[in-house]
Amino acid sequence: MPDLLLELFSEEIPARMQAKAADDLRRMVTDKLVAEGLVYEGAKAFATPRRLALTVHGIPARQPDLKTERRGPKIGAPDAAVQGFLKATGLKSLDEAKIQRDPKGDFYIGLIEKPGRDAIEVLAEILPVIIRTFPWPKSMRWGARSGKPGSLNWVRPLHAITATFGLETEEPDVVKFEVDGVAAGQTTYGHRFMAPDAIQVRRFEDYEAKLLAAKVVLDPERRKDAILTDAKQLAFAQGFELVEDQPLLDEVAGLVEWPVVLMGSFEPDFLATPAEVIRATIRNNQKCFVVRDPKTGKLANKFILVANIEATDGGATIIAGNERVIRARLSDAKFFYETDLKTKLEDRLPKFEQIVFHEKLGTQAERIERIKHLAGLIAPRVGADVVRVERAANLAKADLLTEVVGEFPEVQGLMGKYYALAQGEDASVAAACEEHYKPQGPGDRVPTDPVSVSVALADKLDTLIGFWAINEKPTGSKDPYALRRAALGVIRLIVENKLRLDLYVPAIFQSLFFADRTISAFEKDVAKKAASLDFVEPGLAEKLAERAREIARSDRVLEGGFDHYHALIQDLLAFFADRLKVQLREQGARHDLVDGVFALGGQDDLLMIVRRVEALGKFLESDDGKNLLAGTKRASNILSIEEKKDKRTFDGAPDAALYGLAEEKALAKAIGEVKTEASAAVAKEDFAAAMSAMAKLRPPVDAFFDKVRVNDDDAKVRENRLKLLNEIRSATRAVADFSKIQD
Repeated sequence: MPDLLLELFSEEIPARMQAKAADDLRRMVTDKLVAEGLVYEGAKAFATPRRLALTVHGIPARQPDLKTERRGPKIGAPDAAVQGFLKATGLKSLDEAKIQRDPKGDFYIGLIEKPGRDAIEVLAEILPVIIRTFPWPKSMRWGARSGKPGSLNWVRPLHAITATFGLETEEPDVVKFEVDGVAAGQTTYGHRFMAPDAIQVRRFEDYEAKLLAAKVVLDPERRKDAILTDAKQLAFAQGFELVEDQPLLDEVAGLVEWPVVLMGSFEPDFLATPAEVIRATIRNNQKCFVVRDPKTGKLANKFILVANIEATDGGATIIAGNERVIRARLSDAKFFYETDLKTKLEDRLPKFEQIVFHEKLGTQAERIERIKHLAGLIAPRVGADVVRVERAANLAKADLLTEVVGEFPEVQGLMGKYYALAQGEDASVAAACEEHYKPQGPGDRVPTDPVSVSVALADKLDTLIGFWAINEKPTGSKDPYALRRAALGVIRLIVENKLRLDLYVPAIFQSLFFADRTISAFEKDVAKKAASLDFVEPGLAEKLAERAREIARSDRVLEGGFDHYHALIQDLLAFFADRLKVQLREQGARHDLVDGVFALGGQDDLLMIVRRVEALGKFLESDDGKNLLAGTKRASNILSIEEKKDKRTFDGAPDAALYGLAEEKALAKAIGEVKTEASAAVAKEDFAAAMSAMAKLRPPVDAFFDKVRVNDDDAKVRENRLKLLNEIRSATRAVADFSKIQD
């Protein structure tokens, strides 16, 4: 079957747009082909700085003929309806129509035959539409062609279109169409400088080979491999090691059609600047790679650049030009760094009073104060020194106002660590300045130092609580403040550090920062209701009331007493539960086990949820677990049916005097023992022991269902046995809601 070759040749396409553009071209063309009944065998798209190319092979030479039936009016319908039917179907008279019998009457049926068109005609129709409607994130319109104003919006001026279609064994045909004065043909062009002449191409294999001969590597993956291999070899030959950078490699491969790897250098004095600043300077400004000394692991005063030309002087001029620019950029970076060192981090803090974090949540200075107090509350719970934690929280955001971070935002936090160490701060305080942003994604490292963990948790919890307080929660499609990522960060900090942290206490404590101090009864309300909650530690009520008096803000009124904030935090904890579910499922945990544990409610100790799910999974892999699950679900199903029938529940303890069979007595005894044993194990957080206790229910449950008829003729006996089934369900809920678990 014939193949299609399509190339759109233009001025330089931004590197960041190329991969998506190639994928969009493939998708748009193949979707249109399938919609037209032309089912292809395969397609692949490519991008270079100056062209988008697509090959689609195995396209049918012609569309299939289509035959469809159209139902018309009833026999005897008005003439106007009949004439409309004939016109719509193309029939000359009703004699050409079939008659279909139907209970509602007899109807005319018209057979419409639509002959297929040649595929090349279809392509000539769909390709101009695709080009004109191509979804570039940014596009432009340029000057007139042949005296007429240009009408095409394209990322850069479009110069040529190559479009051929045909069998491998034959000379392909040109797909004839025109877009804004550019006619499709068989002409493309090679490398802008080394082979700029026109090239005549026929099909993809011929096209790719001729481009390669004209110094154009069409496949971006091949360009990446060449760059990476040559860069590694060049660095190794000089006794260095390439610092690999995949995003930079992707970008550089989109800047060149014929990659030539070269090495330059800069003065060793610049290495006194932090390595990350040097790398950011060279990477961001010149799109160059850095190298390091494999013996020390430190950066060397060398860099690797990728040129787009084989220069006659071996690249000396290109290297010298890059060295001049990099030298100037590094001089700026060094000046910024040395200037920053002259001002202590704490001396920068007053400026935060003039910087708004969010119009409803106050300034950055107020946010730092909130994080500081919350981190101090969390510190004892994670084994951190409170003084160090509060110091770290106070300084953690200060580097945002430095010159280096202003120039390179990606090194925020990291520069805070360097500046903190330079001014003699404790190592854990300095580390927290960097690590309090972590983890920033599922693959990011989780801090383990208690000081860093405390500040990182406080930072993320403050963000979540604040945006919950102003009702700026994530929606199904939008999360502008990255609150899901913040919640996942909290989860990973707790679970991976194996922390026992009741999130309710610090969360309700922090919510008081958003209270209205003008509510006169607020402090009393807090003290009274906090003291009445059994999960609040002794003395916390007084702390909450005192904090409300000290730092509640009167200029941003979020009215409501303790009930309002209690409900707010409960909603936030439910959000954490949803994110933990997602996290556990992504790690391979069965979704039904997660649902079974969460169905118990009151789950705000994330580490215990994870451990319970793990223990439940192992239990249900055993024969005892599988059989107990089957028995429990059987009991639940019977109960559901009978409760619906009787319109009541069968709660309450069974009457032992009504046990008439040994199996009833044995099951009741086992339930009592298992309840006690499993509850004690859960209280000690020994979930494996709790599962072992549950396993003891299996034999009496099996015997009960084998020997006992639940729906006895005696109403009292039937009710008593249903209550016994409810006891099975109640006993297993010590570890999970088994009704949520699949067989």
